[in-house]
Amino acid sequence: MKPTLFHAPHSRAGAVRILLEELGADYDLHLLDLKRKQQRDPAYLAVNPMGKVPAILHDGMLVTEQPAIFIYLADRYPQAGLAPSLDDPLRGPYLRWLAFYGSSFEPAIIDRALERAPAPPSLCPYGDYDTMLATFTAPLRAGPWLLGERFSAADILWASALGWMTGFGLVPKLPEIMAYVERLRARPAARKAMAADATLAAAQA
Repeated sequence: MKPTLFHAPHSRAGAVRILLEELGADYDLHLLDLKRKQQRDPAYLAVNPMGKVPAILHDGMLVTEQPAIFIYLADRYPQAGLAPSLDDPLRGPYLRWLAFYGSSFEPAIIDRALERAPAPPSLCPYGDYDTMLATFTAPLRAGPWLLGERFSAADILWASALGWMTGFGLVPKLPEIMAYVERLRARPAARKAMAADATLAAAQA
């Protein structure tokens, strides 16, 4: 069965579309119009009660949450080489970066954007903003990818997010961050997915 991506342009689902293109997967799109609040329709809330995209339906299995989708798809298409195997020494760092995105990076960014004080250290998932930022930018300076020379699904998640977060001023435009974003955007799969999403966005507008 082909995976179905529940998708909306200019959303987190765009990164999953790039991943599917990188994997060489044949997939279907279930398009939602966020401006018309289709993500809040009962039919979609039955897919994801959070009312968020992306979600994936594949072989009768439903997967939500971006890091989970990335782990699932990269493992289901091992021939693409975007996920280190279970016995690969890079598997641990790979999973670390996928988990760090949702557990530390996004909470820190949201707290900073809303000018909220972080929780006390014993309760805060990311410790402090400056440490979080230094933690994920260190491998980018060494580069070219989070796993060094090896490009992985984790890079698609991170570079896609950093692209729009720097655009909205949520993350500083450090040289190592911007170079990382451009490396992803230069890849044929990313160009193809981004062009297709631009067409969808124009049609919805």
